[in-house]
Amino acid sequence: MTNTQPTHQGEPGKFEIIANTLVSAQQVFLGKIDRLYILDKVENNIAQINGHPAWAQEFRISDNQQRPMEIYTNTFCAGGNVLGNGTWLNVGGNQAVTYGGEPASVQDGSKGPYRDADGRRTIRMLNPNEDDLEVEWFSSGYQTDQRWYPTLETLPDGSMIILGGCRNGGYVNDKTQTVPTYEFFPPRGPPITSPFLENTLPANLYPLTWLLPSGNLFIQANWESTILNPDTKLETPLDKIPDAVRTYPASAATVMLPLTPSKNWTATILFCGGSNVQADQWLSPNFVPPKHQASDSCVRITPDHSKSYVQDDPLPQRRSMANFVLLPDGKILCLNGAGMGTAGYGNNTWAIGHSYGDDPVLAPSLYDPDAPPGSRWSTEGLTSSVVARMYHSSALLLPDGSVFVGGSNPNPDYTVGDNIRYPTEFRVERFYPSYYNKRRPEPKGLLSQLSYGGKPFDVQLSADDLFGDVNNIVNAKVVIIRPGFSTHAMSMGQRMIVLASTYTGYPNNTGILYVSQLPPNPAVFAPGPALIFVVVDGVPSVGHQVMIGSGKIGTQLILPSGSTPPSTIIRNGASGHSTPKTNHAQSLIILNAGNSLLVLFILAVVAMKNMLFLFL
Repeated sequence: MTNTQPTHQGEPGKFEIIANTLVSAQQVFLGKIDRLYILDKVENNIAQINGHPAWAQEFRISDNQQRPMEIYTNTFCAGGNVLGNGTWLNVGGNQAVTYGGEPASVQDGSKGPYRDADGRRTIRMLNPNEDDLEVEWFSSGYQTDQRWYPTLETLPDGSMIILGGCRNGGYVNDKTQTVPTYEFFPPRGPPITSPFLENTLPANLYPLTWLLPSGNLFIQANWESTILNPDTKLETPLDKIPDAVRTYPASAATVMLPLTPSKNWTATILFCGGSNVQADQWLSPNFVPPKHQASDSCVRITPDHSKSYVQDDPLPQRRSMANFVLLPDGKILCLNGAGMGTAGYGNNTWAIGHSYGDDPVLAPSLYDPDAPPGSRWSTEGLTSSVVARMYHSSALLLPDGSVFVGGSNPNPDYTVGDNIRYPTEFRVERFYPSYYNKRRPEPKGLLSQLSYGGKPFDVQLSADDLFGDVNNIVNAKVVIIRPGFSTHAMSMGQRMIVLASTYTGYPNNTGILYVSQLPPNPAVFAPGPALIFVVVDGVPSVGHQVMIGSGKIGTQLILPSGSTPPSTIIRNGASGHSTPKTNHAQSLIILNAGNSLLVLFILAVVAMKNMLFLFL
């Protein structure tokens, strides 16, 4: 049974070091409700499996128990995301290596200290399940083009698009090794050349990509942006992004803001930080990344409605390599990264050890998308971490509403020691948001599978869930979050939607939320597993796992959206209808319950409904 209250103790606004992982957390995702899966690059980790160092593991959230996993091919700088049937993909990576990250003489994994095989063409798969059986990685029979630093995004039918990358790595991309194409999984044919990816060198690795409610894809790389229609293959250029490069290795924090019914689930994307570096500067001998200030610029764009970016409140601190994490209360946590430099590492004489970044930013901050301009950022009540999270760090929302924070390894191999400023980091933390220790709602009636359109469902909230005040039901909401695949300052697939709902509140301070299914459009929130939370007065329930859509890859069933009753609060036999923030057209406002026979009739019906609820 899923816990209804957090099982961990934590101080709100603070980080807690909870364990040392077996491998450094370069890539992290939530495979099932109590299991994180962590991927590293091939290196000389102490943890062993089958006679060689491990570079993959499972992490049990409830008790921090861990086990190494065999994954065979080199996952260095791979991409990842989840299919509509719940299978996770990990795509691409690096060639086979030996000590110090040097190329191995044999690429099939049959020799060498790590026994790793070339991972650049590999599509690795993991099928989490609901029981406690151990799951293992396996390889698809289909191979991708060679892709180091590819991006993955789930499509409305639950299939995957795989975009970009390079063949041999390096600080930035170049025309001798670029892979300016995209392809699909399950496969739909050979890779397709993208003019956008051809024309955005050199900073177009891990192209920033989101599925839009229109069904198109928004892609941003270097200073350019475009809309890709994945069916017609047409690319439509947008305006240049201002102030800074946001893609790797500039590595801004990026996120799609929560999709809400009040905005008709319109998608707006936020970019914060990065580096103001022109295309010809990246490989210039005069460009010294650790001495280059990161940007504090924040901009946003609503691609289905505008081709232009608008300025947003700047970051409290300059950052590159920062992570954005969607929290169930609607706020966005910003953490990790550096105030100077960029992602990447090397042996240049100007590197900090090997790191191209310096001046770690240890303080987290919170962004409130609903706050007025000028007041969206806050650091109040937040305490800094003691762990520098530089290149190859990660952060991921957990079902209890805390945030898993791990990784950092700007080195070519396992590198530790008292004299190493930015070592290979195995310490992992939890960050506890302000709501963490509050009594959590324990809603009744949540579904384990949601459809696109269809019949609404009722969620019962007790007096304790409403904190003893029925008025708290007015702003109660049901949210769906896919935490995504966290790596390289991105979370591929991270997304949050607020479901439309109305309510009835009762004199005994209990209530019912009448919750609509997802909008009848799979492009708003692609099919696949996610977490469902009920949030009351800014306090979320513990998240439960929910399957969005059919649980299969293929065209999703679209149903007409069912209606919900008007929002009502009943007070001692009288009722008041109100319009919640979701702005449902069917909600009514009754200002005087004594002046109309029609109103008396409505009140009688509501009172009968209340009596039926109490007897049930």
